[in-house]
Amino acid sequence: METSVHRHFIHHKPYGYLCQFVCELPKKKLVGSLFDFPEGTMAIGRLDEQSEGLLLLTTDGQISEFIRSRKIEKEYYVQLDGLITDEAIEKLQRGVEIGIRDVKYMTKPCKVGRLEKDPGFAPRTRKIRDDRHGPTCWVSITITEGKYRQVRKMTAAAGFPTLRLVRVRIGNILLGGLLAGEVKEVVEFGI
Repeated sequence: METSVHRHFIHHKPYGYLCQFVCELPKKKLVGSLFDFPEGTMAIGRLDEQSEGLLLLTTDGQISEFIRSRKIEKEYYVQLDGLITDEAIEKLQRGVEIGIRDVKYMTKPCKVGRLEKDPGFAPRTRKIRDDRHGPTCWVSITITEGKYRQVRKMTAAAGFPTLRLVRVRIGNILLGGLLAGEVKEVVEFGI
């Protein structure tokens, strides 16, 4: 009996790409076009078109299911509109009410902290805005769930809309120095 060998990839998803391999919508950019992935490759979790950062891909559905579980932390660096207050950080940490498909949902407690300096990501392909529109700040948000556009909805509910969102960690796997669009094949994820 032959056993199949699964393949695993770490990818820095760029802004403006969908976490898909096929799409019926014209002119959409897909992560599947950035690398010659083997047949059967799937994204583990998703990042919306405007979000960037760490995306894991695999041919192994079981590892995909495990990584998407609530046992694995997902950390995001988020640029916010305005200078976040201590009260808003505490509110996010406790959980906030957001809407998921017109249903109210209370997010689970999470970790939130200010980043003391800009994390130094390369400029986005589409400019966010400039300083004439007021100050911005960066925070780190670590969650164990993954509802549709959850982090963006959480920061908006706390009064500080998201301007830029970059996933930097899934479990023990870090985005590190991987540049936007780069893909690295790994033997295993080591989570």
